[in-house]
Amino acid sequence: MNLTLIIINALVFLYSFAVGGFGYLTGGSNSGIIDFFYTWGFIPLELTQGEAQSILYLGFGPGIDIATPVPTWVTIFTAMFMHGGLLHFAGNMVYLWVFGDNIEAHMGHFRYLLFYLFVGVVATLSHWFYFRTSEMPLIGASGAISGVLGAYLMLFPYTRVKVLVIFFLITAVSLPAMYVLGFYMLLQVFQLVSSIGVSNQVSVALWAHLGGFAAGAAIVAGYKLLTKQPVWPSRFGSRPPPTTRYWRGRPLD
Repeated sequence: MNLTLIIINALVFLYSFAVGGFGYLTGGSNSGIIDFFYTWGFIPLELTQGEAQSILYLGFGPGIDIATPVPTWVTIFTAMFMHGGLLHFAGNMVYLWVFGDNIEAHMGHFRYLLFYLFVGVVATLSHWFYFRTSEMPLIGASGAISGVLGAYLMLFPYTRVKVLVIFFLITAVSLPAMYVLGFYMLLQVFQLVSSIGVSNQVSVALWAHLGGFAAGAAIVAGYKLLTKQPVWPSRFGSRPPPTTRYWRGRPLD
């Protein structure tokens, strides 16, 4: 299921490239990609007003037809598979590839799909709550993927993840997931404060990132509470650390 989600995102990315041309890869735009973003992206004002926009005026010409052939709420889902450029797409897919398969293996295929879509909806509504009158389309899988990361933090915080570090030299280091994901969330807060954008034609989904991450972590924590499991897992689970030594069947400190 995780691989299927990546493939769908890749197919939509290729279509976006076909519509937007090479300029799209670096966050540029033309009338074709603007039409695509506004037609299938999530526009907060449409949900707030309860009606879809049909014409987008760019300040010149007769305007672009952006009428969406589906109900406005459907764009909450279609927007999850759209991206604002190559780096936006590649970064999201790397996170989904690294962390998503582990969550799917833990939850099962169908429940993982429902979880992914649900945290994606929560992420989008988190963005809508703060930008209810915005006419800029929200796109990207970042909110749903942030939910996956939140779940991963609660399930496998001590699992080591290889990270590429660029600081004078390029090297790979292995760090516990809780440090990697903690840095990810700090980065979202920093971007929120500094308002760094992904593309000139889309909204930055930072509130969606935070909302999705919180939703994913809360779902796993709630499930653990209901099933009477520790909310924060033991570092070594039910097994002793690999360096434990024994004397007459008893572990030595």
